[in-house]
Amino acid sequence: MRAHRSPPPAVRRGGFTLVELLVVIAIIGILVSLLLPAVQSAREAARRMQCTNHLKQLGLAVQTYHSAFQRFPSGYCSYATSDGSGPSSAMIDPLTWDAAPGWGWQALLLPFIEQATVSETLQYERPIWDPVNADLVALTLPVLLCPSSSGETDPLVVRDQSGAPLTRYGRTIRLGRSHYVASHGQESCWGECGSAATGEVFTNIYTSATTIVQVNGDAGNVADGPFYRNSGVRFADVTDGTSSTIFLGEHSSHLSEKGWAGVVPGAYTHPRISSPENGPDAAATLTLVHAGPSGGELDITGTPIIHPVNFPTLHVGQMYAQHLGGGNVCFGDGSVRFVAETVNLLVWAELSSMNEGEPISGGF
Repeated sequence: MRAHRSPPPAVRRGGFTLVELLVVIAIIGILVSLLLPAVQSAREAARRMQCTNHLKQLGLAVQTYHSAFQRFPSGYCSYATSDGSGPSSAMIDPLTWDAAPGWGWQALLLPFIEQATVSETLQYERPIWDPVNADLVALTLPVLLCPSSSGETDPLVVRDQSGAPLTRYGRTIRLGRSHYVASHGQESCWGECGSAATGEVFTNIYTSATTIVQVNGDAGNVADGPFYRNSGVRFADVTDGTSSTIFLGEHSSHLSEKGWAGVVPGAYTHPRISSPENGPDAAATLTLVHAGPSGGELDITGTPIIHPVNFPTLHVGQMYAQHLGGGNVCFGDGSVRFVAETVNLLVWAELSSMNEGEPISGGF
């Protein structure tokens, strides 16, 4: 008789209990939270490198332009007047004396940043706001955009002092954006550049001593940087040394809107972030910035303002980047360096002038 064997016990399938499942989810959450900053940091590093490359291309284009024309491009081109008068076709702004044609330094560099087709199609003899140029000046050029900028990339609407759209020939003016600006130096010559004198202009960054500078329509009487209205600076003019002089830098649309085509007389740049120190400024700030100090530019304590990258004054006429801790700047020798927003103010001012003979006080 065969012995009766009991069937083997059923194999019980393992599974997660609710507690185990919650533990696994918590561990995954912790790992993701640890990994996410590293991923974001890697992405920002890549964006910052791309921005650096854009500035390097612009710096090389500036050098190539000088080789071709024996001078650097003008900050922007305007009908030259010493008393505010000129033909009606010049459309001279009575306040700033800005006038046609308005083409800015980036528009002049187009053939040297692989945009020869655009350059050859533009009619430079006509103003940037002329309808014949309307479609081209509104183009978005990726090489002129920083990938870290959170501002829009579509064309900007040019506005007047009140913030209303500015019209010419019955049309609203739209310009392609740029996140890069050129340095006017320590001093600025924006809205006051049409007067016979700028008033008080700070010429000594160490003592804040002031003097009256006669302008007579020539921004070069005030500017101590390489780019200004109708500038034609040469290497020989940069007596402080090209490796010690800031030429270009960043300005994100998050703070204010800049256009690559140039300057429209009567236009104003408006801050998109409010601070007790900022407000709209004249048309030159569509493509130029300065370091400060400048006549009449004081903080709430009455102290002259020097504003490096991301300085909390948040002026439309200063450099502003959305990289962590600072921004990229391009020097006159074509080198691009990252400058911390904590840079010494005097060092920033010293690096921003091209011919003041100031020694660099320290590193940055």
